[in-house]
Parts: sequence; structure tokens; C-alpha cells
Amino acid sequence: MPKGILISGYYGFDNFGDDAILGVLVDKLKSLGNNIAVISKNPKKTSMLYQVFSVKNFSFFQVFLAMSKSDVLISGGGSLLQDVTSFKSLLYYAFIIWLAESMQKKVVIFAQGIGPLKRKKSVEIVKGLLKKAAFVSVRDQKSLELVKSWGVNALLVNDPVFSLEVTPGNSDGTIGVQLRDYKTMNDDLLNRLARQILKEFPDRKIEIYAFQKSLDYKICLKFEKLLKTLNPMVNTEVIHSMTKNDFIFKMSHLEYMIAMRFHAVLVALKLGIKTIAINYDAKVTKLAYEALIPILTMNGDDDYNLAFAKMKALDKNALLKYANTKPFDWSGIMPFIS
Repeated sequence: MPKGILISGYYGFDNFGDDAILGVLVDKLKSLGNNIAVISKNPKKTSMLYQVFSVKNFSFFQVFLAMSKSDVLISGGGSLLQDVTSFKSLLYYAFIIWLAESMQKKVVIFAQGIGPLKRKKSVEIVKGLLKKAAFVSVRDQKSLELVKSWGVNALLVNDPVFSLEVTPGNSDGTIGVQLRDYKTMNDDLLNRLARQILKEFPDRKIEIYAFQKSLDYKICLKFEKLLKTLNPMVNTEVIHSMTKNDFIFKMSHLEYMIAMRFHAVLVALKLGIKTIAINYDAKVTKLAYEALIPILTMNGDDDYNLAFAKMKALDKNALLKYANTKPFDWSGIMPFIS
């Protein structure tokens, strides 16, 4: 019998990675015949893109009604239960889980990164909620160790986007750069990266990807301006405000990609694109080490010649083989969605 599934996460914010996760999850739930509702900042757009029922994230009456009609709450993926970005954000996602548990709904924590939690109160809240959850899956070893220290059973899973269906394309020689603003972003990194790209690929088109316009667009425009200052003849384009499928299709023709965001690196690997990762976050570093691709730090003091040489020497088939060995494990969640 079909189940009613309510999904809570960072949805409707036009973030490529979260949209990709939602796409994988919705496709799986639809294949099982479930009735799906998604809590979203932009319900109209989410409903149109995924063909699901969607409710406004801060319309608590709508959320309550959707919850009352559901059997299961899926919270995730992403890093929802952390208080570094915002304590208010943590309280919001925690409230949604608390509401489900108080209404006797089964709660599934879906491929989340748990923490960091800087406040004692935050730890108390998250620990209490996870102990009552029907099933907990986490996306990294650090999260696994944290929840196990609380006495919570959890399953370590690969990122759901590894199970996203994509079609590798034929390279036309374009160079991709994906940047996001971050506290460790600096002019030295941007300058060295721009100079190296123009040195290695003086006559190529350079596409600069803003995967979440609100966070990425300004830094991408800054990088484009820097490239044009160094070489007024360079052919550039800033790519933004696309659906996840359009982003992926656009990326599929790239020959190389230099990327910051975790899901930019992951999707590039799934497309067989030779990639350098910029390790602004530990999850990006881990992915790069596993995939055996070169890494640049945020310090700007790396050997860029060596990194680009390593990127050029990568084998497309080896990248595809790696990506295909990391499918998402649905076994733990299946009893709650089928």
C-alpha cells in the first residue's frame, strides 16, 4: 500500500546539490508508488520541477496538515542539524522532526551530516530527536562517530547524488570553473587560479558555474572580471539560475573542471570530466582523495603547475569507474518507504 511521505530539507533555495539530492529521493519514492509532499521555500517551483505536492516552509498550518496526512517524515539530506550556519536554522529543522515524532510519525534521517554543534543546548536537542528517530543514516564518518557516542544506531551511506542518472557527453574543449563565496576565499587564490587557467588554456572558452546564485554569483562575476583583466580576448560565460538537469547537460561537454562545491566535483566525476577539487571543506578533500584527483587548498600556495598536470593526466574511464562504485544504499530506508 502506498505511503504518505513528507520530505524536509534545504529545498526551494535553488541550490544545485540539494536539488540533485531531492531529485534522487523523489525518483525512488515515486518508483515505489508513494504519495510525496515536500516542504519548500518555493512550493510552486518545487511542485512544478518534481511533480509533487509542496508546502511553504514557514506556513506551519500547511506543514501541520501535510504532516497529518503522512506516515513518514524524511529529514535530509545535507547538513540540516548544525548550528554553525545558524542556530535558528537548527531550531527550524529540529521543530519539524519534533512535530513528526509528537504526531507519532516515523522519522527517517536521510544521508545527513550531523553537526558541528557549538552549543550545549544544540547537542541536547539533536541527541534527543535522533534517539526517537525510526532510522538514521549519515553521510560521513565524523557524523557516524558523533551519533554513536550518543547511543544512536546509524548507517553510514554514500551521498545520494552518486545514484543520480547522468549521461556523459563528448568534450568540446571547454574549461569549467565552479566557485562559491566562503570565509576562506581570498584574492591570492583567485589570482593564481586565473593566471594558471589562462596559461594552460589560452584559447579555450571558460564557463564559470554559480550553483547557488545567492552565494556563488558575485564571486563568479569577480573571477570573470579578473580573467578579462588579464586577457581581454578570453571567451567567458557565467552559468547560473538553471535547473539541476540543465546544469548537468551544460557541464557534460566540459573537458576539465576546477570546482569548490562537493556536488560540483561529484557530478563532474560522474560525467567523466577531468577535475581539480578546491578543498574549502573536509568532505571535498575526502572525495578528492578517494577519486584520486588533484586538490588545491584555499591558501593559494600550492604547486599549480603540478596540479594542472595531474588533472590533464587523469583517465576519463577511471573517473567513471570510481563514480559507479559508489551507489547509494537504500536497504536501510526501504522498510520505511515500501
